[in-house]
Amino acid sequence: STRTHGAVFNLEYSPDGSVLTVACEQTEVLLFDPISSKHIKTLSEAHEDCVNNIRFLDNRLFATCSDDTTIALWDLRKLNTKVCTLHGHTSWVKNIEYDTNTRLLVTSGFDGNVIIWDTNRCTEEGCPHKKFFHTRFLMRMRLTPDCSKMLISTSSGYLLILHDLDLNKSLEVGSYPILRARRTTSSSDITSSGSSGPRAVGSPCHQNNSGPLSEKTLSRPSQREGGSPRNSLEVLTPEVPGERDRGNCITSLQLHPKGWATLLRCSSNTDDQEWTCVYEFQEGAPVRPVSPRCSLRLTHCIEEANVGRGYIKELCFSPDGRMISSPHGFGIRLLGFDAHCSELVDCLPREASPLREIRSLYSHNDVVLTTKFSPTHCQIASGCLSGRVSLYQPKF
Repeated sequence: STRTHGAVFNLEYSPDGSVLTVACEQTEVLLFDPISSKHIKTLSEAHEDCVNNIRFLDNRLFATCSDDTTIALWDLRKLNTKVCTLHGHTSWVKNIEYDTNTRLLVTSGFDGNVIIWDTNRCTEEGCPHKKFFHTRFLMRMRLTPDCSKMLISTSSGYLLILHDLDLNKSLEVGSYPILRARRTTSSSDITSSGSSGPRAVGSPCHQNNSGPLSEKTLSRPSQREGGSPRNSLEVLTPEVPGERDRGNCITSLQLHPKGWATLLRCSSNTDDQEWTCVYEFQEGAPVRPVSPRCSLRLTHCIEEANVGRGYIKELCFSPDGRMISSPHGFGIRLLGFDAHCSELVDCLPREASPLREIRSLYSHNDVVLTTKFSPTHCQIASGCLSGRVSLYQPKF
């Protein structure tokens, strides 16, 4: 039980599965041995506000981010002090990614900025950094496993995809090719978020859009031989069941471990519905110039429990990508693409199909906010609003 530390906002295992880290509402980070369930360490006052996300760079170094607008680097071998504190965001920092190819840390926050940090040149004063991208209403940012794409979700229902990613090049307004997006129900184009952002008003988490949001198709004005130019921006409004006449907020964004699909948790603007949706990546050139193909296609979805309004629920894929663990009320649901937990590529439907519920696990007395599979063991962790962490493993 972690009641004194506030709600559990995020869980993260080290790559070797030896440590489970817990990001807490009340400024602290907890570390556990997930095999023995023993408490290892509490990083008291790890930040000056809520700890939102934790990301391991390797088996010993990890980064945390907070509503205090900073990112902190930590070393498991010396947890009494931070390696360094990174300053650059001007609002709550919500997401951390790491490009293993370039060894660049990538963070995003509610200031709308995606910032790149050079961890190769860190000192006690911080790391060299630069603003890479900016969009309004930014919620979550993820890199595909091969770091070839960056996906950004917004509270106004847009999903931005940067193709053929080059993190060494900062993206200023007008410096990247735009794969313009159109509504399938009309011929009106939307404006790229990099220019002026989606038209929306309201709070960062729930926007009131004046018109209906629907799936968009894309026209590609120019492509170099062999594919689109580096850092080409694609703007999508993912199809969400039951949301054709209302806007939605993309609150959680995850990538399939093999890079085959993206996993979204969406809530309606009125906050009375939540959906978990899987979108397959469709690679290749457009089929016809008149009717180009989106990069994503909705393959599976399921309606979620409408509880814990205002809180983001973080879901995840299993390490092999065959199952999804999703917060559901006071517990979690294990979901599969079919009843046999087959690979996604082996059970792709022609039209969107329901995710299959494999098992439900309820051990909390409050709304579950986050869940995570161990990368190395048959274990799942979940954390709830009242601060309790639960560990599950199968009986053999």
